[in-house]
Amino acid sequence: MKLQVSKSQNSTTYYVAKSFRNEKGNISSKIVERLGSLEELKAKAGNEDPVLWAKRYVKELSILEKEGNRKINVEYSTTQLLDPNQQRCFNGGYLFLEKIYHDLKLDKICEDISQKYKVEYDLNEILSKLLYTRIMYPGSKLSSLKDAKRFIEQPKCELHQVYRALSLLAKESDEIQSAVYKNSLNLGERKSTIVYYDCTNYFFEIEEEKGLRRYGHSKENRPNPIVQMGMFMDMEGMPLAFCINPGNTNEQITLKPMEDKLKSKFDISKVVVCTDGGLSSTENRKNDSIGERAFITVQSLKKLKRHLQEWSLQPTGWHLKDSDKTFDLSTLNPEDYGDALFYKDRWMNENDFEQRIIVTFSFKYKHYLQRTREMQIKRAAELVKSGVGKVNTKRSNDCKRFIVQTHCTTDGEIAQVASLSLNQEMIEQEARFDGFYAICTDLEDHCIDIIKINSGRWIIENAFRIMKTEFEARPVFLQRDDRIVAHFLTCFLSLLLFKYLEKKINRGRNHFSPEDIITALTDMNFISVQGEGYIPVYTRTNLTNALHGTAGFRTDTQIVTKKEMRKIISYTKNKRQKKDDLTLLHIANK
Repeated sequence: MKLQVSKSQNSTTYYVAKSFRNEKGNISSKIVERLGSLEELKAKAGNEDPVLWAKRYVKELSILEKEGNRKINVEYSTTQLLDPNQQRCFNGGYLFLEKIYHDLKLDKICEDISQKYKVEYDLNEILSKLLYTRIMYPGSKLSSLKDAKRFIEQPKCELHQVYRALSLLAKESDEIQSAVYKNSLNLGERKSTIVYYDCTNYFFEIEEEKGLRRYGHSKENRPNPIVQMGMFMDMEGMPLAFCINPGNTNEQITLKPMEDKLKSKFDISKVVVCTDGGLSSTENRKNDSIGERAFITVQSLKKLKRHLQEWSLQPTGWHLKDSDKTFDLSTLNPEDYGDALFYKDRWMNENDFEQRIIVTFSFKYKHYLQRTREMQIKRAAELVKSGVGKVNTKRSNDCKRFIVQTHCTTDGEIAQVASLSLNQEMIEQEARFDGFYAICTDLEDHCIDIIKINSGRWIIENAFRIMKTEFEARPVFLQRDDRIVAHFLTCFLSLLLFKYLEKKINRGRNHFSPEDIITALTDMNFISVQGEGYIPVYTRTNLTNALHGTAGFRTDTQIVTKKEMRKIISYTKNKRQKKDDLTLLHIANK
């Protein structure tokens, strides 16, 4: 701050002025406050010399500004037009992601890769902006570069550099996954002794098969080439590692290479692998029962041998948690045991392989399956009545599986037109399994502990849902295989950043959904006031309070000065700061 004097032919006027760096980086100055003419100063100064009083007042304002306590007055004109092509609105929500990005030392990883390949562009800037925009403004690489210009820190890279960076990131994908995992150990313990593995696929708008893009069984039933993604997650829902395979790859053969990767790249050898039924081949179970590995996997009761099916469905011999009794399901009142989970177990030898089967039963699950099937039967009956619909389907949730076609008359003659009817035999067969669920394992732990571990498989299914919906990871528009791999690397790292943020703010009684968190970040906008700082234009809520409370800084004051914003940005990048520079950071702890 400085005292500025403006002299005219008839009067002398005193102002408080300050220098600042404008958006173009040039030094400029602005009037902060008009103190008045010499006569007005004398009235304010009393017995004190008016000029000395003005200088002291300016000095006090400078001290207040340094401490972050100065009141800021902003003047606007109703007639003055806005400067053309000047960006005035900026987003600061990405700063909460930036803090986690640097806590995971992704900037250091990019620096090491840049030195290794002697790249001339800023790999760290490109990767960070791709991750933030994937969470907040998902879209193509071109749109990501445009959307990154909403941020307070403006990108300087160009589109061709982004594509070059993708090829480089793909080449180092496994090393990046490994390094991020090891860096994450500094943020707290990773519960990676039990891991969940699953696969999903993503479709392309391009119809031509090439490289990773192959026609296969699409989980979204789309007639497009797909690419397959397999992913490990730990018990807390944190992504651990991933792989990308051609879309026509059998899911079961992807598990062993991923486990080998955990051992060689992550130094994780003692692990319990939990999977769904689609990945539970005999070969995978045998492989996961060797050494320090173990498995827990879903077992289809319909695929068991008859004697095991009969044992599983018998009403006797059931146990209940915290009870020494055995129960007979046929004698129980469902209303008395609506929330109860019954279980029983035994060892079995299948294909010369000893494993343990745990079967559970729940009246609530039974009623759910019954209601679901009733609705499917109703839809199937409507199709039979209308006489339309292709019925030879193998999908377990398709109502058409309950429809059978008859191509002959009651006399045994071949009919010209096939007749449709409900398949009562199939309906009765499915009803036998209502309420039952089976797990196979080689562990000898208590049944309840194994059931609890298996129930956590929803976290990886939820992670895939977030990537497909909130992050819009598909459809994929890239064509080169290396850039396709890099695209999913950015999705994987974005999920990791987001999961850490979600974990930090959903402590205690807080429970904010992914949709709410992403909306809060994207809505966290600021209006830039030239020479002064940034005025928040978002609504302060419990969610924004939680974000600030865990981040260690605040942006929800009435105005954030440029100096304070620089401090916050420096803080998110883990750069050292002097104690007297942490004014806003102190507020965060109040």
